Amino acid sequence: MEFKTVKDSIDKFKVCVIVPTYNNDKTLKRVLDSILEYTDQVIIVNDGSTDETSTILNVYSNLIQVHHPKNSGKGTALRNGFKKAIDLGYEYAITIDSDGQHFSSDIPKFINEITLNDTVLLIGSRNMAQDGVPKKSSFGNKFSNFWFWFETGIKLEDTQSGYRLYPLKMIPKKYFTNKFEFEIEIIVRSAWKGITVKNIPIQVLYDPLERVSHFRPFKDFTRISILNTILVIIAIFYIKPRNLLFSLKKKGIKKFILENILHSQDSPLKKSLSVALGVFIGICPFWGFQTLLVIGLSVFFKLNKAISFAASNISIPPLIPFVIYGSLKIGSFFIENNNPIQLNKSITFDDVQNNILQYLVGSFVLASLAAIVFGFVSYLFLIIFSTFKNKK
Repeated sequence: MEFKTVKDSIDKFKVCVIVPTYNNDKTLKRVLDSILEYTDQVIIVNDGSTDETSTILNVYSNLIQVHHPKNSGKGTALRNGFKKAIDLGYEYAITIDSDGQHFSSDIPKFINEITLNDTVLLIGSRNMAQDGVPKKSSFGNKFSNFWFWFETGIKLEDTQSGYRLYPLKMIPKKYFTNKFEFEIEIIVRSAWKGITVKNIPIQVLYDPLERVSHFRPFKDFTRISILNTILVIIAIFYIKPRNLLFSLKKKGIKKFILENILHSQDSPLKKSLSVALGVFIGICPFWGFQTLLVIGLSVFFKLNKAISFAASNISIPPLIPFVIYGSLKIGSFFIENNNPIQLNKSITFDDVQNNILQYLVGSFVLASLAAIVFGFVSYLFLIIFSTFKNKK
């Protein structure tokens, strides 16, 4: 983009640049001057710096500044920067670290992207293989990329870069982290909201003589690990089931079968195993936890989550009496019962409770048998369908 076009687009899309800073007096002035070449819509958040930062910022009194009396963490600095930007009417915020590793000349790349897609959260993707990149940074980035993919299903090359563009009115409003891990929380939860999260290539400079890192390996890595543990639990037990349920409702049964089963790229074996898992969990007496378990196990065994989830709904209300009766009947072969139950409207939960051991044993046996039958039949059907399709 041409220089004037960049400035016009910054004004048009109501973009500001947020610079969180903490004890980076060696590089702060250079960073601010380079940003001012593109825009004066800058918000500086001084997170309790104890070096010469305040003296440097006196020269930039024309820029919006937020000062913290003491260091509160990068997450808090960004959150307060976002709040200030929203109060001032900005729609987007580009965040640039003040340690000198980012190049303001990449700002046009971010602006160009939102002219193509105005509902996107952009993360600058660094070349982590270039000379000078610390090995711990490269490892940490790969670690973060993996968990982001696990939690959202989105594959990115760089999830730790602080050079980003946020759509301020679309990202979550409340957060529960305030340190370095905040930058992970915000992109995961934004992705969960349906916001497009993607990388764009940027330049990066690691100068050991100037760059000051405030990342504390043990403390911050521990906090990040705890956050990822929480996010994984939420993803498995809420987000993935919610998304699958929404997808199933939106597509309808016919379209779901066509797209997720017949035309899925998974092998017939993987699809049939997914069916078997769903049927097994659906019949087993995991009351209230069936959806959570089927999603978690399908992720663990790398099966088709959508198929497993759909198959787990075998215990829909019209079939529940048959599942209960079948479980009790099969259980009677293993557990003695002097009061046999008939399949009629008189079956109640009291009957199940009075014969709970018989029901539990029978339900697991029935679930296993049904899983084998449904899985085998599904496999045969998919093989036949695949052969028929290839002949066309």
